[in-house]
Amino acid sequence: MSEPRYKIVFDGALQPGVDITTAKLNLADLFKSDVAAIERLFNGSTVALKRDLSHSDAQTYLQALGKTGIDARIEPETTVELNLADVQEYSAAVAEPDSPYAPPRASVGESLPAFAELKPFSVEGRIGRLRFLAWTMVLSLVGIPVVGIFALIGLGLVSGDSTTGLIIGGIFAFFLFIAFVIISILFSVQRLHDIGWSGWLWLLNLVPFVGTFFPFVIMIVPGNTGANRYGPPPPPNSTAVKVLCSLWIVFIALIFAGGMLGGISAIQQEYESNLESSYESGSVTTDEVDVEVEPAANSADDAAEAAQPSVDSAKE
Repeated sequence: MSEPRYKIVFDGALQPGVDITTAKLNLADLFKSDVAAIERLFNGSTVALKRDLSHSDAQTYLQALGKTGIDARIEPETTVELNLADVQEYSAAVAEPDSPYAPPRASVGESLPAFAELKPFSVEGRIGRLRFLAWTMVLSLVGIPVVGIFALIGLGLVSGDSTTGLIIGGIFAFFLFIAFVIISILFSVQRLHDIGWSGWLWLLNLVPFVGTFFPFVIMIVPGNTGANRYGPPPPPNSTAVKVLCSLWIVFIALIFAGGMLGGISAIQQEYESNLESSYESGSVTTDEVDVEVEPAANSADDAAEAAQPSVDSAKE
């Protein structure tokens, strides 16, 4: 067992025949303080002047305080003893959720779902690489027929009245372009959220040179596997997403084949045009040769005709 400890307390009482002003001055001199600070000791409440003392040290402090004229006393410090059995019982009571004596508990963090809810037309949420390509493919497949329909409508209006048709067709084309751009931006923002980047980085597409390869960065960089500051991860890719994403391979192959065919056709047309020009230049040379050879042929005929009468005269 540890040695008991004591404290010296004072409640404002003075020794007989001691003036309060004298006691205050003596205390101020003992504690090396001013009288204004000593005034707090005489407010009528019990204060502890010194704590955690042994009995001998407490007697020494009490004698020094007694010379100032105050009536202080020694009291034992209150010790707190803990029983391990009581602690175990308290822990068991806390562990019981239905106990009326259990302290209130609150959830520390917000519970997040396993996967985020898909919101195609929102700046909130996350989408992965395959879903980004699939949604973009859907936007393209929807946009091509819509553009074709509006083009037919515009052509019909142009055939009736050129000025009115051009104005209405231009308005339709403008709003259609704005709608497609906004939806495309929403898809890109959610894809950036999946990577853990801010959606404002989409503005890099407008920066010269950077905007040429930044869309490829969005399509290639993988997203965060777990939750990030933009929410939980997107749900797993469905079969439809994988099929629509694979259509990009067919679409790119068609574009490549079309470009190859267009290039071959352009080369063939250029070759034919060069051949025709060469043929035209060659025909002019042939005409000139014919003109030069024709007089020679005529002179040979004349010589034959001149020689023929001489033969006839010989026969006669």
